[in-house]
Amino acid sequence: MARAAEIVALAGGVGAGRFLQGLAAVVPPQRLVVIGNTGDDLELHGLYICPDLDTVTYALAGVVNPVQGWGLKQDTFACLAALERFTPETWFRLGDRDLATHLFRSDQLRRGARLSEVTRRIAEAFGVRARLLPMSDDRVRTRVKTGAGLLDFQVYFVQRRAEDEVRGIVLDGVEQARPAPDVLEAIRGAAAVILCPSNPLISIGPILAVPGIRQALRETPARVAALSPIVGGRALKGPADRMLRSLGLEASAWQVAQLYRDFLDVFVMDHADEPDAGRIEELGVRTRSTDTIMKGHRERVALARATLEALEL
Repeated sequence: MARAAEIVALAGGVGAGRFLQGLAAVVPPQRLVVIGNTGDDLELHGLYICPDLDTVTYALAGVVNPVQGWGLKQDTFACLAALERFTPETWFRLGDRDLATHLFRSDQLRRGARLSEVTRRIAEAFGVRARLLPMSDDRVRTRVKTGAGLLDFQVYFVQRRAEDEVRGIVLDGVEQARPAPDVLEAIRGAAAVILCPSNPLISIGPILAVPGIRQALRETPARVAALSPIVGGRALKGPADRMLRSLGLEASAWQVAQLYRDFLDVFVMDHADEPDAGRIEELGVRTRSTDTIMKGHRERVALARATLEALEL
C-alpha cells in the first residue's frame, strides 16, 4: 500500500506545541513532519539548548509542563539552584530531567553528529512518532536590535523579559545556512503545509529565511495554510504584537497574512478578526474563521480539524 502523503508543519515553540497536540490527535502522527525553528538556540553552561525543538518534542510526547507550555511536567530545579553558588547566569530555567536532553544533545554534537540526526534520536527516545526536523543543521542565531544594543534572542526574551523595544531583527548565519536533510523534499511532496500559530517574526521568520525554504513553499503543489497568533490585535503568547508595532507593522491578523502572502493559500484566524477577512482575501488568500484560543485539548483538536477542513483534507 502506498504511503499517505505527509502533512508538514512549520513550528516555533509553545503555541506550535499546543496546536500540534491537537493535530496529532486528528491525523496519524506518523504522517506529520515538523520543521522547527533553531534561531532561538543557545549555548549555556557548556550545553547546546534547542528551546523550540524541545518544546515541540515534549508536547508531542505528552510530557510537557501543561501550565507554562515548555519544559517537562513535574520537573525540579535542584541543579540550577546549586549552580547559583558559582554563577549568576541561571536566568534560563533548566529543569533537572530536562538537563538530560541537553547533555545528550551536546555530547552527540561534540562527537560530530548533525543536529537533524540528534533531533531524530531525541524524539524517538520520547516515543514521538511524528518526524521532527530542525530548519537547518547549520548555526543560525536570532538577535534583536534594541536601545540596549544587539541582544541574543534568549537574553532579550528570557533574561530581560522582552521589555526592550525591538528596533530590528538580525539572523546571524542564515545566508550561509542550508536546509536540513529532507526539509525541502518534505515541503515539495506534502499533502499540505501548515504554519503553526507562532510569532511570524522570530519563530516562523527564521525558518522562512533559510535559503530554499520560502521558494519551496511557493513551488509546492500542496495547499499552504497559516494560523494567526494574533487575536483582536494581541498576541496569544509572547511579544509578537509589541514586536510588530515597534517595527512599524500592524499587530493584526491581516499583517500576519501579508507577511506570508507570496505562498499562502488559506489563513485561519479567530472569529474576533473576521472584520479583517476582506482585506486578507484581497491578498489572494482564502480565510477561515474559528475559535483559535487553545484553552485545552478539546479546543486544540477542534482547531486542528478546522484547519484541515479549510485545507479541504
